[in-house]
Amino acid sequence: MKSLLFSRIITAIFALAFTTSAFCASAMHKADFQLSEATQVNGNQLPAGEYTAKWQGSGPSVQVSITQGKKVIATVPAQVVELSKPANDTQAEVKNSGNGDRTLTVLRFSGKKYSLALGTGSGKAESTN
Repeated sequence: MKSLLFSRIITAIFALAFTTSAFCASAMHKADFQLSEATQVNGNQLPAGEYTAKWQGSGPSVQVSITQGKKVIATVPAQVVELSKPANDTQAEVKNSGNGDRTLTVLRFSGKKYSLALGTGSGKAESTN
């Protein structure tokens, strides 16, 4: 009788441990950033303002939702890129085109050792915001 109870307790502990680790691996990440000028993200025009980037998992490929308040403004594929050291501050990098359009290419977050390279580009930026 005791061995059956012990067996069930051990099984429950292992099930809980595996469920917790699986949950952590797919945890939702979010970080705030700011755009000082209107910027394109995956074909959507984002006016200057404060936004939140949300994604699930640790990469390398993730889907990023850019929200303002509770409203999703844009969704874009991204690559999680490891950095050699944590970013000093939060930066939204943009690529400026010849016609004056600005496209969001990279998000770096203060204190984090990763960045998000947005879209299908290499994540290199010509200017920072």
